[in-house]
Order: sequence, then structure tokens, then C-alpha cells
Amino acid sequence: MTDRRPGIVHLGVGAFARAHLAWYTARVDGPAWGITAFTGRSPEAAEALTAQGCRYTLVTRAADGDGALVIDAIVAAHAGSDEESWRRVVASPDTTIVTLTVTEQGYRSGSDVPARLVAGLDARRRAGGGRIALVSLDNLTHNGQVLRDAVLGAVDDDDLRSWIGSNVSFPSSMVDRITPATTDADVAALAGLPGSLPGDRVPVVTEPFAEWVLEDAFAGIDRPAWETAGVRVVDDVTPYEQRKLWLLNGSHSLLAYLGLLLGHETVAAAMDDPMCRAAVEQLWDEAALELPLPAAEISAARAALVDRFANPRIRHTLRQIASGGSEKLPVRVVDVLRHRLGRDPDAGIGPGAATAVASWWLHCTEQPHLVSDDGAPGPDSDVHDVLRVIAPDLDTAPVVAAVTAAADRITAARAAADRTTTDEGVPV
Repeated sequence: MTDRRPGIVHLGVGAFARAHLAWYTARVDGPAWGITAFTGRSPEAAEALTAQGCRYTLVTRAADGDGALVIDAIVAAHAGSDEESWRRVVASPDTTIVTLTVTEQGYRSGSDVPARLVAGLDARRRAGGGRIALVSLDNLTHNGQVLRDAVLGAVDDDDLRSWIGSNVSFPSSMVDRITPATTDADVAALAGLPGSLPGDRVPVVTEPFAEWVLEDAFAGIDRPAWETAGVRVVDDVTPYEQRKLWLLNGSHSLLAYLGLLLGHETVAAAMDDPMCRAAVEQLWDEAALELPLPAAEISAARAALVDRFANPRIRHTLRQIASGGSEKLPVRVVDVLRHRLGRDPDAGIGPGAATAVASWWLHCTEQPHLVSDDGAPGPDSDVHDVLRVIAPDLDTAPVVAAVTAAADRITAARAAADRTTTDEGVPV
């Protein structure tokens, strides 16, 4: 039994939600809140959690070793297909918050996520459950508005639509914590790790760093005192979304494409390459000029990212990050360039952005077997094809020249690297 109030319902329980939402919720001061978790559809995660009382080990993997903490914030776990339990729990007056980690696909046309949310909200309206907040924890700009649009787009009842407008809040949030997939070796290593849950079959591995910035949009809605656990509650999440997109995500994309071209497999290995590191610093310099945040905060964020990226024990693969460049680069890299040119039309494209675009171009044309992106240009594409995908209005002579020059520098660096290794890849 638990004395936690089951006030949060989470849809899409997986490693990130357990490393982030549940970890923060377990650490709040004041009344203890609990999470009723639902999987996306498959019952396996719910069955595994239920078998061990919904408790699990969170392994914090630092560069100098692992630490373990048992998390008990989840009070029940259900398969996503359990529609009856879903409607009952969302309708309960004890529930005041629904959180989601359903990936970007969950908000798009064809996803069943909005319909599931609408079914729960309709049950709540009929039960007189009162005000509630729906909080997206997915990596989307203005994710609260995106979620609101998706939910309202799935409503075909005018009375329900009016009720949602009066009783449902959609706070935006920015979340950040690298959480690699748990391996069989991670599970086996728990036996010798102090503080772990004995016999745990579903631990989660994560980095020491964690961040959550949450819009203060909970009027009349009870919530955990997340700020006591380190959550930043703010009036406007936008600057923090931009900071993450332009610093963390932008450099991740750059490292993925450039790092793979230079023969690296992980973020840590790419960050240790002088050419990659220099390009990242250039990209950060360009983003820093456009971020509406204090210089000290931007510098601290950059320093934290250097430490995080260099952690060799968090195996964050470049192939995983490299997917979906046609959708990611416009918000991670091109958006900074648009702000730059809006501030100074004569500024031109910076070397960091030029290298990022050139790296993606070469990634698509020279290693197409690694491309996982339906919107990417084909292997015979030129620079104009690349810009047509991510920034058609920026297909200008100065931008084309800068990106082409960056591509030439990358090609030369690859050739030089090839000349300094033997056929076996061993340095001469």
C-alpha cells in the first residue's frame, strides 16, 4: 500500500518519464503525490512494473561511477489498451494533472492519443471532476499549445469543447535529461550496486543532469510542489525552449552529422574531436547572440553541456540523434539564423550554422544508408536541394557559398584523417 495521493495520470510511461517526471515527483516537499501510469499500447512495461510493486531503480550514471535510488512515485501501472481504467482514473476528482510522453508522432493527424485524451476528459465532465491540467513533456516548441490544438481537433461535441475551454489548462514545459536505453548489462550490474531494488528487472539509467521548466498555468488546479524539487515555474517557457533547442539540440544535430562523417559513434567521441568541438562552439556563439536570457545563464548552460556531452559512460549514439534532420534542423539551426538575419540583414550565415547544414548535406549524399528521414534530400542532391527542404527562402548566393565552403572543409578534413590511418584504422 502507498500513502501517495494518486493525483497524476501519465500516458506513455517509459524510461524518460521514469527518470524525469517520477524522479521530480518523488522528491517534492509537502504532501506526497503518486502517478497512475499508462503505457502507449503494449502491456509489457505495465506488467513488469506491477510485478515489482511499481518500484524501480534509477541509476544515475556519472563519469566517475553509478549511483542508485529506488523510485516509488508510481502507484499503479496499466496497459494503454485498458480504456475503462483510463476513463475512470482521468474522471476521478483525485486526479488534477495528466502528463504525456508520447513523442512528436502522438500529436499528429492519425495518432489515437488526442482521442484517448478526449475520451478521458468527456468522462471527467460527466462525472463532475472539476478543473484539470494536461501537461506535455515531449520535446516540442510550445508543446502546451500543440497539445491543446490536438485535443480540440479531436472533439466533435460542442458542449464538451466548451467544457474543455473552461476547465482544462494546457501548460507548456521544457524538459531535459538524457536517458539512454537500459541494456541487459545494466540490469545485471544492479546486483552489486548499493541502493538498488533487489531483483529489479526494469531499472532506468540516466545522466546526473536534469531540468524542467514549467509554465505557471495551474489556476484553480492542485499540483505537487515541484519547485521544491528544482523545477523552475515561470510565466513564459519560450526563452528556455529556445535555449534547449539552439544549444543542446542544435549541437546534438551538428555532432551527429559531422561526427558520423568523421567516423565517430557517440556524442562523447565526437565532442572530443577538435573539429567537432570548434564547430559546436561556433554554433553556440551564434545562438547566444539571439537568446533572450542573461549572459551568465547562457554561459552556465554551455558549460553544463560540455560536461554532459563529455560523459563517456552515457552512450548516446550519433545514429540515434541523426534521424529526422528535415524536421529538426529548421527549429534547431535555421531558426537561429532567421533571428540573426532579422536583427542584422547583413550578418550572413555564421560558420556554425553553415557547418551544420553542410554536415547534413554530406550525411544525406555520402552516407545515405544512415539516413532515417522521409523528408531528407536524396544521395544526388546539391546544396539547393538541401536548402529547399529546410529553408527555401535562404537559398541565396551568400548562404550557398558559405555552406559549400563548409562542405569543402569537412571533405578535406575527412581526407586528411584517412591519410593518417592504416587500412585497419590504426593511427600511423
